[in-house]
Amino acid sequence: MKIKNWLLITFFLVMILPVTGAYSLYVWINGYYHDKNFTEYIEKWTELNHIKSVLNNTKYYKKNADMKDVEALTNDQLAITLYSKTGIVLYSSNPITSGFAAKEQIFKNLYELNQKYNAFTYKEPVYQKGELLGIYEIHLVRTDWVQGVQNRSWFVLAGSILLFLLIYVVAMLLLHQKLNRPLKELMRQMRAFAKGEQVTSDLGIRKDEIGELALAFLTMQNEIERARTHLKTEQQQKELMIASISHDLKTPLTSIQAYAESLQNKTLSEKQQFEYREIILTKADMMKHMLEDLMMYTLLQSSSYDLKLVTVDGAEFFEMVLSDYEPLCEDQGFTLDVHCQVDGQYAVHPKQLQRVIDNLMSNAWRYGKVGTTIGLAAVNAGKCPTWCFDFVKTALTKLEGCYVIVQNSGQGINKEEIEKLFEPMYQADTARTKAGERGTGLGLNIAKQIIEKHGGTIKLVSKEGFGTAVLCWIPPFKGEN
Repeated sequence: MKIKNWLLITFFLVMILPVTGAYSLYVWINGYYHDKNFTEYIEKWTELNHIKSVLNNTKYYKKNADMKDVEALTNDQLAITLYSKTGIVLYSSNPITSGFAAKEQIFKNLYELNQKYNAFTYKEPVYQKGELLGIYEIHLVRTDWVQGVQNRSWFVLAGSILLFLLIYVVAMLLLHQKLNRPLKELMRQMRAFAKGEQVTSDLGIRKDEIGELALAFLTMQNEIERARTHLKTEQQQKELMIASISHDLKTPLTSIQAYAESLQNKTLSEKQQFEYREIILTKADMMKHMLEDLMMYTLLQSSSYDLKLVTVDGAEFFEMVLSDYEPLCEDQGFTLDVHCQVDGQYAVHPKQLQRVIDNLMSNAWRYGKVGTTIGLAAVNAGKCPTWCFDFVKTALTKLEGCYVIVQNSGQGINKEEIEKLFEPMYQADTARTKAGERGTGLGLNIAKQIIEKHGGTIKLVSKEGFGTAVLCWIPPFKGEN
């Protein structure tokens, strides 16, 4: 049950039960009083009949009458007053009653047994041969009744207090069981988790707000654990990256320093000096690319960085970005086969998409077999260049958008390595590279992040003994939402 509903029901019960209990006590005591009144009324009538037999004697209503028999009837529970027909008090067992009483008062409520809180009162006239002699008034004190009322009043008060305390204690125990104890347990778990301790809880099985809160805490705990793991992995990657790039930068920097010092030797020939300068420029360019990769990777890791895409004509744009690679391939010892067949409009970041193709072509040279052909294509989804390997054709599964394909021939990559190649700092076996060249290990990861920011996907397929291809799929421009 929801805590809100439970609290409303509890509040209602706490309000209604004392009232119900008090009313029940009232009804019970009132019934008791009613029965007691009836019994007492009968008893008093019986007692009155005896007293009336004495007081109806006419001799008591004469001057200087002997009242011994009347006095014998009186006690602390019974008071008798005798009046003459004119209202003169002839006798009274109550010492404060004497003198004269008004006729209106005397003749009021004759023959009626009046029941008051503390006494019964009865008045009756006495006649002799049809002539009124006087009136007697009898007071029967209800001592037992008054005492019983007082006792039961205290009983009702004590019962009401005990009932209220019982309801209060039960409500507090239920509140502690339902709300206070699980909240304290949840707070304990939060403090334990804040200290880094492992927390397990069964509060999530509750079907109320505490259960929902416990599930939310468990979800938050899992998210924080994942974030911690992710941050730890990122930190390890950064440390590895810094160590790896520091080492990779040290190698060309050492070469630059060595060749620069050699250029100070005046005995070098012009040819040697030219070769040394070329080596220095090559190593410097290598360091520049490594630093650019590092900066780009760091930028892409930022959650605030977002590529600003522009809409371009597919045919014109891809014709432009695929050009100018042929001379570079020839310098690397490869033949380039370019194929471009793209229609429609695409939302792209030209500079970053060019970076992706540059990285993929660089890998194709590094891992391809010298003297073979490198394939570079941009085609509509559903189309495929003729030079694609069969395992590449089966991987082109999209039905819309376009594919950018970079394919080389060579030793290929096994399945275990393919799954790791897009991880930062991971590099394939240097024995497979051209002359053992090394990069930063960030190229494919950067390409993957850029393509994903275009809303596309990137996939690497390879077959050992044939070669490798990278397939970048880019969705078509759908227009403004």
